[in-house]
Amino acid sequence: MPSRKELLARARRWYARIEKPFSSISLIAGFVFDAIALQRVDEFWENFWVVVHLAIVVTCALLINLMDNAGSDEENPEKLHFWLVNVMQFFFGGIFSTFLVFYFRSGTIVASWPFLVILAAAFIANERLKRHYARLTFQVSLIFLSFYAFAIYLMPILLHEISTAVFLLSGAVSIAAIGIFIVVLRIFSRERFAGSKWYLRGSIAAITIAVNALYFLNLIPPLPLSLKDAGVYQSLVVNSPGNYTVQAEDQGPLAFFAWSETLHVAPGAPVYAYTAIFAPTALSTNIIHEWQYYDAAQGGWTTRERITLAVTGGRDGGWRTFSEEPAPAAGPWRVNVETSRGELIGQLRFNIIVTSTPAALATVAID
Repeated sequence: MPSRKELLARARRWYARIEKPFSSISLIAGFVFDAIALQRVDEFWENFWVVVHLAIVVTCALLINLMDNAGSDEENPEKLHFWLVNVMQFFFGGIFSTFLVFYFRSGTIVASWPFLVILAAAFIANERLKRHYARLTFQVSLIFLSFYAFAIYLMPILLHEISTAVFLLSGAVSIAAIGIFIVVLRIFSRERFAGSKWYLRGSIAAITIAVNALYFLNLIPPLPLSLKDAGVYQSLVVNSPGNYTVQAEDQGPLAFFAWSETLHVAPGAPVYAYTAIFAPTALSTNIIHEWQYYDAAQGGWTTRERITLAVTGGRDGGWRTFSEEPAPAAGPWRVNVETSRGELIGQLRFNIIVTSTPAALATVAID
């Protein structure tokens, strides 16, 4: 009968053989699970989940660098280093999966794709470039990016404010956190740190510059805000605050996949844009409904008006509000739903057909 040590060795070798397919499956399954399970960005347990993952990742990084000749045992399932790398990889996957879900819900691909690409690249690199975990700069870069992505939406939740000052504070907190980590890391592994300190500084500086550039170009999703619901209607009646009765025409069975809606509107009749914006509890801010139509003569979008609307946080379904365009001209239109500094939360696209023949409208209560 095999001894306990032999059984353990067999189990480790078996896991080493199935590691790659198992890791790929768990990568996809973990992302789907997070997309379903993660609900509110301001929930305690959602953020506690991230904090625990970060704590485990940081601990694994410290232990890996504490070990002598850490890279030599990376592929050997008989050694502790192999398992530390795998645990760190798994929890990094959980962190970036969470960030992808939250940031994807908050922004639009049209405006925020560069930042989403960075998060997706980190998510995939965590899966494909495991051998680089033995490299100090790679570890610290992913940890710093994790700190930064977390702080960007956590600080507005804690301070009940969304502003440039709060974003800059998020960066300062992230740099302070990675600074503390590096100080501890230097104690654990002085020789490896001495050979990598300029690479570390360059990596942290590059990430900081890139994130700030994306922010000031309005290319980062405006988390913790997110668009929960939206629509364009031919009629909207306010029954009470946040309680509306709307009328809209049926867009057909493939409406979900359509790039824009088609609205048949009587001459001079108004059109209404409705949005429900989620914001964390105790956070109040303003959003903008920017009404634009496509001017074929100029070959571009022309802003008709920008309407400022107040949003108060805390409601699961989002704060409901609307704006009106009194007499839209025929042609393509869009309503950009933005923060006060121009970050795109969502977008409504529709085509206006002005006609004296009334369209069949369905009445829906929003309450």
